[in-house]
Amino acid sequence: MFHALLRAAALACAAVLLTPGVGAQPEKSARSTPRPGDYILAIVNQELVTAGELEQRIVRVRDAAARNGAKLPPPSELRQQLLDALIEERVQVTYARDSGQRIDEAELDRAVANVALQNQVTMAQLRQRLAADGVDFGRFRNNVKDQLLVERVREREVQARIRITDAEIDAVLDKQRAQAGSSIEYNIAQILVSVPEGAGDAVVAQRRARAEAAVARVKAGESFEAVARELSEDANKAQGGVIGLRPADRLPDVFVARVRALKAGELAPELLRTGAGFHVLKLVERHEAGAFSITQTRARHILLRLSAQLSQDAAIRRLSEFKRQIQAGGKTFEQLARENSEDGSAAAGGDLGWASPGQFVPEFEETMNGLSIGGISNPIVSRFGVHLIQVTERRQMALDVKQQREQARNVLREQKFENAYNDWLRELRARAYIEMREPPT
Repeated sequence: MFHALLRAAALACAAVLLTPGVGAQPEKSARSTPRPGDYILAIVNQELVTAGELEQRIVRVRDAAARNGAKLPPPSELRQQLLDALIEERVQVTYARDSGQRIDEAELDRAVANVALQNQVTMAQLRQRLAADGVDFGRFRNNVKDQLLVERVREREVQARIRITDAEIDAVLDKQRAQAGSSIEYNIAQILVSVPEGAGDAVVAQRRARAEAAVARVKAGESFEAVARELSEDANKAQGGVIGLRPADRLPDVFVARVRALKAGELAPELLRTGAGFHVLKLVERHEAGAFSITQTRARHILLRLSAQLSQDAAIRRLSEFKRQIQAGGKTFEQLARENSEDGSAAAGGDLGWASPGQFVPEFEETMNGLSIGGISNPIVSRFGVHLIQVTERRQMALDVKQQREQARNVLREQKFENAYNDWLRELRARAYIEMREPPT
Protein backbone atom coordinates (compact mmCIF):
# COMPACT_ATOMS: atom_id res chain seq x y z
CA MET A 1 0.00 0.00 0.00
CA PHE A 2 2.93 2.36 0.64
CA HIS A 3 3.90 2.39 -3.02
CA ALA A 4 0.34 3.36 -3.96
CA LEU A 5 0.51 6.25 -1.50
CA LEU A 6 3.85 7.28 -2.93
CA ARG A 7 2.50 7.27 -6.48
CA ALA A 8 -0.57 9.24 -5.44
CA ALA A 9 1.61 11.86 -3.77
CA ALA A 10 3.91 12.12 -6.80
CA LEU A 11 1.55 12.11 -9.74
CA ALA A 12 2.33 15.68 -10.73
CA CYS A 13 4.70 18.55 -10.12
CA ALA A 14 4.20 20.37 -6.85
CA ALA A 15 1.84 23.31 -6.82
CA VAL A 16 -0.63 24.33 -4.09
CA LEU A 17 -2.58 21.98 -1.87
CA LEU A 18 -6.02 23.29 -1.00
CA THR A 19 -8.12 21.63 1.67
CA PRO A 20 -11.84 22.42 1.96
CA GLY A 21 -12.64 24.60 4.93
CA VAL A 22 -9.06 25.44 5.90
CA GLY A 23 -6.38 27.77 4.69
CA ALA A 24 -4.19 26.81 1.79
CA GLN A 25 -1.02 24.88 2.57
CA PRO A 26 1.56 25.93 0.02
CA GLU A 27 3.85 23.32 -1.47
CA LYS A 28 6.64 24.98 -3.39
CA SER A 29 6.07 25.54 -7.07
CA ALA A 30 8.57 24.06 -9.48
CA ARG A 31 9.37 27.63 -10.51
CA SER A 32 9.56 29.14 -7.03
CA THR A 33 12.60 30.00 -4.96
CA PRO A 34 13.19 28.85 -1.39
CA ARG A 35 11.46 30.80 1.35
CA PRO A 36 13.46 32.26 4.22
CA GLY A 37 14.87 29.46 6.33
CA ASP A 38 14.41 26.97 3.52
CA TYR A 39 17.26 25.56 1.45
CA ILE A 40 17.83 23.78 -1.86
CA LEU A 41 18.24 19.99 -1.90
CA ALA A 42 18.60 19.53 -5.65
CA ILE A 43 18.68 21.40 -8.95
CA VAL A 44 16.99 19.50 -11.79
CA ASN A 45 17.33 21.06 -15.24
CA GLN A 46 17.35 24.52 -13.59
CA GLU A 47 14.32 23.64 -11.44
CA LEU A 48 14.61 23.51 -7.66
CA VAL A 49 13.72 20.87 -5.10
CA THR A 50 13.69 22.41 -1.64
CA ALA A 51 13.81 20.98 1.86
CA GLY A 52 10.52 22.66 2.76
CA GLU A 53 8.81 21.01 -0.17
CA LEU A 54 10.17 17.61 0.84
CA GLU A 55 9.00 18.03 4.42
CA GLN A 56 5.49 18.89 3.24
CA ARG A 57 5.46 15.81 1.05
CA ILE A 58 6.56 13.64 3.98
CA VAL A 59 3.73 15.03 6.13
CA ARG A 60 1.17 14.31 3.40
CA VAL A 61 2.32 10.73 2.91
CA ARG A 62 2.38 10.06 6.66
CA ASP A 63 -1.13 11.49 7.05
CA ALA A 64 -2.40 9.33 4.19
CA ALA A 65 -0.71 6.25 5.64
CA ALA A 66 -2.32 6.88 9.02
CA ARG A 67 -5.77 7.14 7.42
CA ASN A 68 -5.29 4.00 5.33
CA GLY A 69 -3.41 1.87 7.84
CA ALA A 70 -0.38 1.59 5.55
CA LYS A 71 3.04 0.70 6.89
CA LEU A 72 5.79 3.16 5.98
CA PRO A 73 9.52 2.43 5.63
CA PRO A 74 12.00 3.83 8.16
CA PRO A 75 12.20 7.66 8.17
CA SER A 76 15.53 7.88 6.31
CA GLU A 77 14.32 5.49 3.60
CA LEU A 78 10.98 7.33 3.29
CA ARG A 79 12.79 10.63 2.98
CA GLN A 80 15.03 9.32 0.19
CA GLN A 81 12.15 7.76 -1.73
CA LEU A 82 10.14 10.97 -1.62
CA LEU A 83 13.16 13.04 -2.62
CA ASP A 84 13.64 10.73 -5.61
CA ALA A 85 9.95 11.16 -6.47
CA LEU A 86 10.24 14.94 -6.42
CA ILE A 87 13.31 14.82 -8.65
CA GLU A 88 11.48 12.56 -11.09
CA GLU A 89 8.57 15.00 -11.15
CA ARG A 90 10.93 17.82 -12.11
CA VAL A 91 12.53 15.67 -14.80
CA GLN A 92 9.14 14.91 -16.31
CA VAL A 93 7.78 18.44 -16.18
CA THR A 94 10.84 19.98 -17.82
CA TYR A 95 10.74 17.36 -20.55
CA ALA A 96 7.01 17.94 -21.06
CA ARG A 97 7.49 21.69 -21.42
CA ASP A 98 10.08 21.11 -24.15
CA SER A 99 8.06 18.43 -25.95
CA GLY A 100 6.04 20.68 -28.22
CA GLN A 101 2.74 19.55 -26.70
CA ARG A 102 0.15 22.27 -26.19
CA ILE A 103 -2.70 22.69 -23.73
CA ASP A 104 -5.44 24.93 -25.08
CA GLU A 105 -6.87 27.66 -22.89
CA ALA A 106 -10.34 26.08 -22.68
CA GLU A 107 -8.89 22.84 -21.29
CA LEU A 108 -6.72 24.75 -18.82
CA ASP A 109 -9.65 26.90 -17.73
CA ARG A 110 -11.70 23.77 -17.09
CA ALA A 111 -8.89 22.17 -15.06
CA VAL A 112 -8.44 25.29 -12.91
CA ALA A 113 -12.20 25.56 -12.39
CA ASN A 114 -12.22 21.92 -11.28
CA VAL A 115 -9.62 22.71 -8.62
CA ALA A 116 -12.00 25.28 -7.16
CA LEU A 117 -15.00 22.97 -7.49
CA GLN A 118 -13.22 20.02 -5.91
CA ASN A 119 -12.26 22.19 -2.96
CA GLN A 120 -15.80 23.57 -2.71
CA VAL A 121 -14.79 27.18 -3.27
CA THR A 122 -15.66 29.72 -5.95
CA MET A 123 -13.04 31.00 -8.37
CA ALA A 124 -12.96 34.27 -6.44
CA GLN A 125 -12.33 32.39 -3.19
CA LEU A 126 -9.64 30.32 -4.88
CA ARG A 127 -7.84 33.49 -5.95
CA GLN A 128 -8.17 34.86 -2.40
CA ARG A 129 -6.69 31.74 -0.84
CA LEU A 130 -3.78 31.75 -3.24
CA ALA A 131 -3.13 35.44 -2.66
CA ALA A 132 -3.26 34.96 1.12
CA ASP A 133 -0.47 32.42 0.82
CA GLY A 134 1.58 34.56 -1.51
CA VAL A 135 0.96 32.39 -4.58
CA ASP A 136 0.55 34.24 -7.85
CA PHE A 137 -2.55 33.06 -9.77
CA GLY A 138 -0.65 33.03 -13.05
CA ARG A 139 1.99 30.76 -11.54
CA PHE A 140 -0.75 28.53 -10.19
CA ARG A 141 -2.27 28.22 -13.68
CA ASN A 142 1.16 27.37 -15.08
CA ASN A 143 1.58 24.59 -12.51
CA VAL A 144 -1.80 23.10 -13.47
CA LYS A 145 -0.78 23.37 -17.11
CA ASP A 146 2.47 21.52 -16.32
CA GLN A 147 0.51 18.69 -14.74
CA LEU A 148 -1.70 18.32 -17.80
CA LEU A 149 1.36 18.38 -20.07
CA VAL A 150 3.14 15.69 -18.04
CA GLU A 151 0.15 13.36 -18.18
CA ARG A 152 -0.27 13.83 -21.92
CA VAL A 153 3.41 13.43 -22.78
CA ARG A 154 3.83 10.46 -20.43
CA GLU A 155 1.01 8.56 -22.11
CA ARG A 156 2.27 9.38 -25.61
CA GLU A 157 5.91 8.56 -24.93
CA VAL A 158 5.29 5.35 -23.03
CA GLN A 159 2.82 3.97 -25.56
CA ALA A 160 5.31 4.67 -28.35
CA ARG A 161 7.93 2.55 -26.57
CA ILE A 162 5.75 -0.54 -26.30
CA ARG A 163 6.60 -3.14 -28.94
CA ILE A 164 4.29 -6.08 -29.59
CA THR A 165 5.22 -8.92 -31.94
CA ASP A 166 2.97 -11.20 -33.95
CA ALA A 167 4.32 -14.13 -31.94
CA GLU A 168 3.16 -12.50 -28.69
CA ILE A 169 -0.29 -11.89 -30.16
CA ASP A 170 -0.46 -15.52 -31.32
CA ALA A 171 0.45 -16.69 -27.82
CA VAL A 172 -2.33 -14.59 -26.24
CA LEU A 173 -4.89 -15.93 -28.72
CA ASP A 174 -3.75 -19.52 -28.13
CA LYS A 175 -4.13 -19.01 -24.39
CA GLN A 176 -7.59 -17.50 -24.84
CA ARG A 177 -8.66 -20.44 -26.99
CA ALA A 178 -7.34 -22.93 -24.44
CA GLN A 179 -9.14 -21.15 -21.58
CA ALA A 180 -12.34 -21.02 -23.63
CA GLY A 181 -12.10 -24.67 -24.62
CA SER A 182 -15.07 -25.74 -22.52
CA SER A 183 -17.25 -23.08 -24.14
CA ILE A 184 -16.49 -24.13 -27.74
CA GLU A 185 -19.53 -25.79 -29.29
CA TYR A 186 -19.43 -28.31 -32.13
CA ASN A 187 -22.18 -29.56 -34.40
CA ILE A 188 -21.03 -32.96 -35.64
CA ALA A 189 -22.71 -35.35 -38.05
CA GLN A 190 -21.85 -39.03 -38.00
CA ILE A 191 -22.46 -42.24 -39.84
CA LEU A 192 -22.18 -45.10 -37.35
CA VAL A 193 -21.56 -48.63 -38.54
CA SER A 194 -21.92 -50.68 -35.37
CA VAL A 195 -19.75 -53.64 -34.45
CA PRO A 196 -21.27 -56.27 -32.12
CA GLU A 197 -19.43 -56.83 -28.86
CA GLY A 198 -17.02 -59.78 -29.18
CA ALA A 199 -17.27 -59.87 -32.99
CA GLY A 200 -14.65 -61.92 -34.83
CA ASP A 201 -12.14 -60.56 -37.30
CA ALA A 202 -14.30 -61.36 -40.31
CA VAL A 203 -17.25 -59.42 -38.93
CA VAL A 204 -15.04 -56.48 -37.97
CA ALA A 205 -13.56 -56.42 -41.47
CA GLN A 206 -17.01 -56.55 -43.04
CA ARG A 207 -18.24 -53.67 -40.88
CA ARG A 208 -15.12 -51.62 -41.65
CA ALA A 209 -15.70 -52.16 -45.37
CA ARG A 210 -19.27 -50.88 -44.99
CA ALA A 211 -18.00 -47.71 -43.24
CA GLU A 212 -15.29 -47.15 -45.85
CA ALA A 213 -17.91 -47.51 -48.60
CA ALA A 214 -19.91 -44.77 -46.91
CA VAL A 215 -16.83 -42.52 -46.93
CA ALA A 216 -16.24 -43.23 -50.60
CA ARG A 217 -19.83 -42.31 -51.52
CA VAL A 218 -19.60 -38.98 -49.68
CA LYS A 219 -16.24 -38.15 -51.25
CA ALA A 220 -17.72 -39.02 -54.66
CA GLY A 221 -20.29 -36.29 -54.17
CA GLU A 222 -23.28 -37.83 -52.44
CA SER A 223 -24.87 -35.91 -49.62
CA PHE A 224 -23.53 -36.93 -46.22
CA GLU A 225 -27.04 -36.66 -44.82
CA ALA A 226 -28.48 -38.99 -47.48
CA VAL A 227 -25.81 -41.64 -46.90
CA ALA A 228 -26.34 -41.34 -43.13
CA ARG A 229 -30.09 -41.87 -43.45
CA GLU A 230 -29.43 -45.02 -45.50
CA LEU A 231 -26.49 -46.59 -43.65
CA SER A 232 -26.08 -45.10 -40.17
CA GLU A 233 -27.11 -47.12 -37.14
CA ASP A 234 -27.30 -44.36 -34.56
CA ALA A 235 -30.26 -42.47 -33.09
CA ASN A 236 -29.74 -39.39 -35.28
CA LYS A 237 -29.94 -41.14 -38.67
CA ALA A 238 -33.34 -39.56 -39.41
CA GLN A 239 -31.67 -36.11 -39.09
CA GLY A 240 -28.93 -37.14 -41.50
CA GLY A 241 -26.64 -38.09 -38.65
CA VAL A 242 -26.52 -34.53 -37.30
CA ILE A 243 -26.02 -34.53 -33.53
CA GLY A 244 -26.68 -30.79 -33.04
CA LEU A 245 -24.66 -27.95 -31.53
CA ARG A 246 -23.22 -29.02 -28.17
CA PRO A 247 -20.46 -27.75 -25.85
CA ALA A 248 -17.18 -29.61 -26.23
CA ASP A 249 -17.41 -30.97 -22.69
CA ARG A 250 -20.72 -32.68 -23.55
CA LEU A 251 -19.25 -34.56 -26.51
CA PRO A 252 -16.96 -37.63 -26.46
CA ASP A 253 -13.35 -36.53 -26.25
CA VAL A 254 -12.44 -38.74 -29.21
CA PHE A 255 -15.04 -36.93 -31.36
CA VAL A 256 -13.70 -33.52 -30.37
CA ALA A 257 -10.12 -34.60 -31.05
CA ARG A 258 -11.03 -35.76 -34.57
CA VAL A 259 -12.93 -32.62 -35.61
CA ARG A 260 -10.95 -29.92 -33.75
CA ALA A 261 -8.69 -29.19 -36.74
CA LEU A 262 -11.46 -29.41 -39.35
CA LYS A 263 -13.21 -26.54 -41.09
CA ALA A 264 -17.00 -26.46 -41.24
CA GLY A 265 -18.22 -28.91 -43.88
CA GLU A 266 -15.06 -31.06 -43.85
CA LEU A 267 -14.99 -34.83 -43.38
CA ALA A 268 -12.62 -36.43 -40.88
CA PRO A 269 -9.87 -38.02 -43.00
CA GLU A 270 -9.90 -41.34 -41.13
CA LEU A 271 -12.51 -43.64 -39.64
CA LEU A 272 -12.85 -43.50 -35.87
CA ARG A 273 -12.99 -46.90 -34.13
CA THR A 274 -14.69 -47.03 -30.73
CA GLY A 275 -16.41 -49.70 -28.70
CA ALA A 276 -19.64 -48.88 -30.55
CA GLY A 277 -18.17 -49.47 -34.01
CA PHE A 278 -16.82 -47.36 -36.87
CA HIS A 279 -17.68 -43.68 -37.11
CA VAL A 280 -17.56 -41.46 -40.17
CA LEU A 281 -17.45 -37.88 -38.83
CA LYS A 282 -18.18 -34.54 -40.43
CA LEU A 283 -17.90 -31.10 -38.80
CA VAL A 284 -21.10 -29.24 -39.59
CA GLU A 285 -20.44 -26.14 -37.49
CA ARG A 286 -18.11 -24.78 -34.82
CA HIS A 287 -19.09 -21.96 -32.48
CA GLU A 288 -16.24 -20.60 -30.33
CA ALA A 289 -18.09 -18.26 -28.02
CA GLY A 290 -15.19 -17.67 -25.65
CA ALA A 291 -12.43 -17.15 -28.18
CA PHE A 292 -14.23 -15.47 -31.07
CA SER A 293 -16.94 -13.36 -29.53
CA ILE A 294 -16.71 -10.80 -26.78
CA THR A 295 -18.94 -8.80 -24.50
CA GLN A 296 -18.59 -5.11 -25.29
CA THR A 297 -19.55 -2.56 -22.67
CA ARG A 298 -20.62 1.03 -23.09
CA ALA A 299 -19.81 3.10 -20.04
CA ARG A 300 -19.30 6.66 -18.96
CA HIS A 301 -17.11 8.05 -16.23
CA ILE A 302 -16.10 11.11 -14.29
CA LEU A 303 -12.33 11.40 -13.94
CA LEU A 304 -10.62 13.52 -11.29
CA ARG A 305 -6.86 13.68 -11.77
CA LEU A 306 -4.69 13.51 -8.67
CA SER A 307 -2.30 16.37 -8.12
CA ALA A 308 -0.83 18.58 -5.47
CA GLN A 309 -4.18 20.39 -5.52
CA LEU A 310 -6.22 17.21 -5.09
CA SER A 311 -5.21 14.24 -2.95
CA GLN A 312 -6.52 10.76 -3.54
CA ASP A 313 -8.68 10.90 -0.42
CA ALA A 314 -10.18 14.24 -1.46
CA ALA A 315 -10.97 12.92 -4.94
CA ILE A 316 -12.68 9.86 -3.49
CA ARG A 317 -14.78 12.02 -1.17
CA ARG A 318 -15.77 14.30 -4.04
CA LEU A 319 -16.80 11.45 -6.32
CA SER A 320 -18.71 9.77 -3.48
CA GLU A 321 -20.69 13.00 -3.14
CA PHE A 322 -21.35 12.97 -6.91
CA LYS A 323 -22.69 9.42 -6.61
CA ARG A 324 -24.98 10.47 -3.76
CA GLN A 325 -26.32 13.39 -5.83
CA ILE A 326 -27.02 11.14 -8.82
CA GLN A 327 -28.80 8.51 -6.75
CA ALA A 328 -30.85 11.19 -5.00
CA GLY A 329 -31.92 12.60 -8.36
CA GLY A 330 -30.33 15.99 -7.77
CA LYS A 331 -28.10 15.82 -10.84
CA THR A 332 -27.55 13.41 -13.71
CA PHE A 333 -24.32 11.53 -14.33
CA GLU A 334 -23.94 13.29 -17.70
CA GLN A 335 -24.34 16.73 -16.13
CA LEU A 336 -21.71 16.09 -13.48
CA ALA A 337 -19.34 14.61 -16.05
CA ARG A 338 -19.62 17.68 -18.28
CA GLU A 339 -18.99 19.96 -15.34
CA ASN A 340 -16.20 18.03 -13.63
CA SER A 341 -14.54 15.26 -15.64
CA GLU A 342 -10.93 16.00 -16.54
CA ASP A 343 -10.59 14.15 -19.83
CA GLY A 344 -11.78 14.35 -23.41
CA SER A 345 -15.06 12.58 -22.67
CA ALA A 346 -16.38 15.47 -20.56
CA ALA A 347 -18.12 17.19 -23.48
CA ALA A 348 -20.03 13.97 -24.22
CA GLY A 349 -21.21 13.57 -20.63
CA GLY A 350 -18.38 11.14 -19.84
CA ASP A 351 -19.42 8.70 -22.58
CA LEU A 352 -16.50 6.38 -23.45
CA GLY A 353 -18.25 4.61 -26.34
CA TRP A 354 -18.27 0.86 -26.91
CA ALA A 355 -15.23 -0.83 -25.36
CA SER A 356 -13.83 -4.33 -25.85
CA PRO A 357 -11.99 -6.34 -23.15
CA GLY A 358 -8.45 -5.08 -22.63
CA GLN A 359 -9.20 -1.55 -23.79
CA PHE A 360 -9.10 0.01 -20.32
CA VAL A 361 -6.60 -0.31 -17.50
CA PRO A 362 -7.25 -3.47 -15.41
CA GLU A 363 -8.60 -1.77 -12.29
CA PHE A 364 -11.09 0.27 -14.33
CA GLU A 365 -12.18 -2.73 -16.41
CA GLU A 366 -12.58 -5.03 -13.41
CA THR A 367 -14.88 -2.53 -11.69
CA MET A 368 -16.84 -1.82 -14.90
CA ASN A 369 -17.37 -5.53 -15.57
CA GLY A 370 -18.84 -5.99 -12.10
CA LEU A 371 -21.57 -3.38 -12.66
CA SER A 372 -25.08 -4.12 -13.89
CA ILE A 373 -26.70 -1.96 -16.56
CA GLY A 374 -27.30 1.46 -15.02
CA GLY A 375 -25.11 0.64 -12.01
CA ILE A 376 -22.70 3.23 -10.60
CA SER A 377 -19.40 2.22 -9.04
CA ASN A 378 -17.74 3.49 -5.93
CA PRO A 379 -14.73 5.70 -6.73
CA ILE A 380 -11.80 3.65 -8.06
CA VAL A 381 -8.16 4.64 -8.51
CA SER A 382 -6.10 4.11 -11.67
CA ARG A 383 -2.90 5.59 -13.02
CA PHE A 384 -5.01 8.37 -14.57
CA GLY A 385 -6.65 9.46 -11.33
CA VAL A 386 -9.91 8.54 -9.59
CA HIS A 387 -12.99 7.47 -11.57
CA LEU A 388 -16.72 7.18 -11.01
CA ILE A 389 -18.15 4.73 -13.55
CA GLN A 390 -21.62 3.97 -14.85
CA VAL A 391 -22.45 1.17 -17.31
CA THR A 392 -25.15 2.10 -19.83
CA GLU A 393 -25.25 -0.84 -22.28
CA ARG A 394 -23.76 -4.24 -23.08
CA ARG A 395 -23.72 -6.32 -26.24
CA GLN A 396 -22.23 -9.53 -27.58
CA MET A 397 -20.02 -9.10 -30.62
CA ALA A 398 -18.50 -11.70 -32.91
CA LEU A 399 -14.88 -10.93 -33.75
CA ASP A 400 -13.23 -11.42 -37.08
CA VAL A 401 -9.54 -12.34 -37.21
CA LYS A 402 -8.39 -8.72 -37.37
CA GLN A 403 -10.49 -7.77 -34.35
CA GLN A 404 -9.23 -10.77 -32.38
CA ARG A 405 -5.66 -9.68 -32.95
CA GLU A 406 -6.39 -6.08 -32.03
CA GLN A 407 -8.00 -7.21 -28.79
CA ALA A 408 -4.92 -9.29 -27.98
CA ARG A 409 -2.71 -6.30 -28.81
CA ASN A 410 -4.65 -4.14 -26.32
CA VAL A 411 -4.17 -6.75 -23.59
CA LEU A 412 -0.42 -6.91 -24.23
CA ARG A 413 -0.09 -3.12 -24.39
CA GLU A 414 -1.62 -2.75 -20.94
CA GLN A 415 0.56 -5.54 -19.52
CA LYS A 416 3.70 -3.82 -20.77
CA PHE A 417 2.84 -0.27 -19.74
CA GLU A 418 4.35 -0.30 -16.25
CA ASN A 419 7.76 -1.59 -17.37
CA ALA A 420 7.81 0.78 -20.34
CA TYR A 421 6.99 3.72 -18.06
CA ASN A 422 9.79 2.82 -15.64
CA ASP A 423 12.29 2.47 -18.50
CA TRP A 424 11.25 5.84 -19.93
CA LEU A 425 11.59 7.52 -16.53
CA ARG A 426 15.05 6.01 -15.97
CA GLU A 427 16.21 7.31 -19.34
CA LEU A 428 14.80 10.77 -18.70
CA ARG A 429 16.57 10.93 -15.37
CA ALA A 430 19.84 9.71 -16.88
CA ARG A 431 19.74 12.51 -19.49
CA ALA A 432 18.74 15.23 -17.04
CA TYR A 433 21.07 17.63 -15.28
CA ILE A 434 20.75 16.84 -11.57
CA GLU A 435 22.89 18.58 -8.96
CA MET A 436 22.43 17.46 -5.38
CA ARG A 437 23.10 20.05 -2.64
CA GLU A 438 24.31 19.44 0.88
CA PRO A 439 22.23 20.91 3.74
CA PRO A 440 23.64 24.17 5.05
CA THR A 441 25.76 23.87 8.16
